[in-house]
Amino acid sequence: MTVWTRPISVEELTAIHKDTAVQHLGIEFLEVGPDFIRARVPVDTRTKQPYGLLHGGVSVVLAETLGSCGAAYSCAPGHRAVGLDINANHLKGATSGWVTGVTRPVHIGRTTQVWQIDLSNDAGELTCVSRITMAVLAPR
Repeated sequence: MTVWTRPISVEELTAIHKDTAVQHLGIEFLEVGPDFIRARVPVDTRTKQPYGLLHGGVSVVLAETLGSCGAAYSCAPGHRAVGLDINANHLKGATSGWVTGVTRPVHIGRTTQVWQIDLSNDAGELTCVSRITMAVLAPR
């Protein structure tokens, strides 16, 4: 069973992020499953902080992108999802390669949603765990 209430695909997610921070940072959508979205961000000059590590804020951008997309595509028709709160625990630095994130719903309610996002390096080690709470807004 799928959580999506409207058509969703890697191509759709890529298209809606044209000319945004997501595209500028090199974030790539990789896979959409029945209850998850997977995307990755490069660890390069666009995304590193001065110590050569992936910037923690970039990890949060990837997490928020994934959770927000999940919420947007699982809302009732005509409804919108907007962020209320996001937290992130940075567990391990990444200095090269890619960091890949996967989001899955924890709670899909009528007025709120909660999504879990796990980010891992190329070795499969967790680099960051994040959780986002989204408000679901009814049509005006």
